[in-house]
Amino acid sequence: MDISLIMKVAGVGMIVTVACQILNKAGRDEQATLVSITGIVIVLIMLVGQIGMLFDTLKEVFGI
Repeated sequence: MDISLIMKVAGVGMIVTVACQILNKAGRDEQATLVSITGIVIVLIMLVGQIGMLFDTLKEVFGI
């Protein structure tokens, strides 16, 4: 695993945080919630491949 994935996740987190803060200050709480949910979905999509590799490695280690 390289550090670029961690940096991408951190970047998405920072962008989502700033957007949510701006939307909350503007009184648009519903849109802020949608932005945070969208950020979570984006990060999960980025991590799906890594999670699959983790399960493959666990299968090899335990011989399942």
